[in-house]
Amino acid sequence: MKIILVNERGGISRSFNFGGLSKALLSLCLLGLPVGALWLGANLPTAESDVFDARAVKAWSKALRKQQEQIDDADQQAREQLTALTVKLAEMQARLTRLDALGERLTTIAKLDEGEFQFGAVPAVGGPEDPGISGASELPYQPPEFLEVIGDLSDQIEDRQMQLSTLDSLMARRQLQDEQFIAGRPITRGWMSSRYGYRTDPFSGRRSWHKGVDFAGKNGSDVVSVAAGVVTWAEDRYGYGQLVEINHGNGYKTRYGHNSELKVKLGDIVKKGQVIALMGSSGRSTGPHVHFEVYKNNRPVDPATYIRRTGR
Repeated sequence: MKIILVNERGGISRSFNFGGLSKALLSLCLLGLPVGALWLGANLPTAESDVFDARAVKAWSKALRKQQEQIDDADQQAREQLTALTVKLAEMQARLTRLDALGERLTTIAKLDEGEFQFGAVPAVGGPEDPGISGASELPYQPPEFLEVIGDLSDQIEDRQMQLSTLDSLMARRQLQDEQFIAGRPITRGWMSSRYGYRTDPFSGRRSWHKGVDFAGKNGSDVVSVAAGVVTWAEDRYGYGQLVEINHGNGYKTRYGHNSELKVKLGDIVKKGQVIALMGSSGRSTGPHVHFEVYKNNRPVDPATYIRRTGR
């Protein structure tokens, strides 16, 4: 085999002769060039793919770490919220216990009948179901058990607060009734010196009608209201001297006469047992005493019935 090489600059040519072995080696080299090119072409994309796969794995790993951090944060927040709810639940249970104890004590103090008020009972409620709000085909919402417990406690506390409000109204009404209940004597010290009904008049000596009772005592001693009410008279009145008249509502009023000094004025609201005057001998009187009258529907009645009463 003969190969001729020509130099482009000088035009000089050189020839080479190859034997059988050289010829075989040269053929192998020439055949290896395309094979090598094919091998490089097959392996270069694989290298690029390996680089891409490494980057993707790194990105996925980073994303997973971020998601794990988010999960850890959410778990921590959930634990903190659960702790807060647990504390809230304990506070609500303690509050409910206090409300129950307070309600039972107030019921006992108020001396309410068992049928009149039961603090521990759930208030009765009811009413027709509105089909537009909830249908039979709808599945009811089932809250988590923990939230359901808190909801039940909240409902119980609301019920107790409603009951306490009702109890407060009952006690206020009972207290008002007790205050307006005419009972007892109009003095703190002294004795009954003249009864209701016919008697011998101390000035004329004739038989006359006495429409009240007299309580004698020390001059200047306290005269008290036998029930709560509003002062409708507080000045001098013929025959009575310095007079206090109190309207107690429900058709009842009382009068306190012959006082030496008045402690209230027209329009005052007085409480049961409040000092309204000082005992004296003003008006038609023979000595220090209080003339006490009770009126029902503007008619005088025997005060003895109310004097013997005990407070409710």
